[in-house]
Amino acid sequence: MCPGRVICKLLCSGEKEVDLAVQSAKDAFKVWSQMSGMERSRVLLEAARIIREQREEIATLETINNGKSIFEARVDIDISWQCLEYYAGLAGSLAGEHIQLPGGSFGYTRREPLGVCVGIGAWNYPFQIACWKSAPALACGNAMVFKPSPFTPVSVVRLAEIFTEAGVPKGLFNVVQGGVATGQFLCHHPDVAKISFTGSVPTGIKIMEMAAKGIKPVTLELGGKSPLIIFSDCALENAVNGALMANFLSQGEVCCNGTRVFVERKILDAFTKEVVKRTQKIKVGDPLLEDTRMGALINRPHLDRVQGFIKQAKEQGAQVLCGGDLYVPDDPKLKNGYYMRPCVLGNCKDDMTCVKEEIFGPVMSILPFDTEEEVVERANNTKFGLAGGVFTRDIQKAHRVVAALKAGMCFINNYNMSPVELPFGGYKASGFGRENGRAAIEYYSQLKTVCVEMGDVESVF
Repeated sequence: MCPGRVICKLLCSGEKEVDLAVQSAKDAFKVWSQMSGMERSRVLLEAARIIREQREEIATLETINNGKSIFEARVDIDISWQCLEYYAGLAGSLAGEHIQLPGGSFGYTRREPLGVCVGIGAWNYPFQIACWKSAPALACGNAMVFKPSPFTPVSVVRLAEIFTEAGVPKGLFNVVQGGVATGQFLCHHPDVAKISFTGSVPTGIKIMEMAAKGIKPVTLELGGKSPLIIFSDCALENAVNGALMANFLSQGEVCCNGTRVFVERKILDAFTKEVVKRTQKIKVGDPLLEDTRMGALINRPHLDRVQGFIKQAKEQGAQVLCGGDLYVPDDPKLKNGYYMRPCVLGNCKDDMTCVKEEIFGPVMSILPFDTEEEVVERANNTKFGLAGGVFTRDIQKAHRVVAALKAGMCFINNYNMSPVELPFGGYKASGFGRENGRAAIEYYSQLKTVCVEMGDVESVF
């Protein structure tokens, strides 16, 4: 593992290459969409089997691709094959409704695929996001052209190879490489039926504008600044574990992270002391080593951006309780890596930039609160609404608070659990549409209504 060095070079797909990919997917769609759900299910199950068998190889590729620890990459790969298995299970059961009408007439609905769907992925979970988007799309009978982030272009190509090995028609899942221009060609292409994007709010706005010109449906999974609420009646050790999970997975580069940690004042000191102690023990370094728990950030500009947030936080009065500084591993091969120590900020206020803006790095902001009503109001005082979490032994309070949170994914006494059976997506500026669960089927298919008259037509003319 040699961070900071070039591992490969890929050509960006221009307008010609994008058109070829879309046309190839369009041809494959004609075949795939006519297959039964059970036939599609068998192919998806075979792809899941290949991923499961090649788990270690793919996880290693993902670690080199992204910089996250091999420990986490394995979890990502497990979630990926589970996602394919889940939608393979749904593929054979997709159905419409039969509605009885007067006089023996009836109507029915058909659930039909959209056509060629575009997936645009983010760099924090490259392989997993590609599976989250492609599994429901293919289960519904669609084709997909996928563009990974230019920062993590490698592992999705392996997924395309796996789909081919599993037996999908040639071109059904195509990968194009590139940045903004490639994404624009995809969004404007007349033969693209739907766009699913994971990434930043500004880019999501632009994609929605481009899609609007072609009246294309979009799924947007955007940023977050999610609240994690720790009540004094919580199990403290469990709450500390939850706060670490909510802030430091994948070097903090997780859109749904609970980075605004609201702690009831009665336990503020005890909680903070334990969180700092545990954070200081997190091993940073070579992500391919088994005991590493935090690898490298994605690139130098992003590392500098995260460092800038910490500098600004100190200028605005926040206190760095631990971490926040650059980390240089002892191994000389790693000296150019984009490492930093995980950071905990105390003395935070709601109006600080570190509390309002998405940092997308290993930075936790701790804020005290006194009452349930107060903390719910403060938790919702954000343009984002992706996730939220509550730690308490009072189950009635837990359900009451999550019901009041304006967020699409809420956690009670845990955090950052994303089973593929449950829908994932946000409110407000965090986007709309859903990944995962049965809900995703709605966003990768369309309903056709058929009305059948069994008698003579009565004319009003």
